Amino acid sequence: MKKSIYSDKSAKLCALLVKARENAGLTQAALAQKLGKPQSFIAKYEGGERRLDVIELIEISRHVKADPKKILEKLL
Repeated sequence: MKKSIYSDKSAKLCALLVKARENAGLTQAALAQKLGKPQSFIAKYEGGERRLDVIELIEISRHVKADPKKILEKLL
């Protein structure tokens, strides 16, 4: 089993992004296509193998029609 690079807050952020993606009715593959990234990009951050930077968070949020400020407020 691979060790997760996620702290508790990072894991919560990941869960919020997964929920936002699912609420938008998107699969990992569909979101990846919108972002111009491979599906593995989505799988890695959702699975705890990769962290996101703030620009990626904003891009992902936009494509799943979620407000990145509201997502971050849930972590504070």
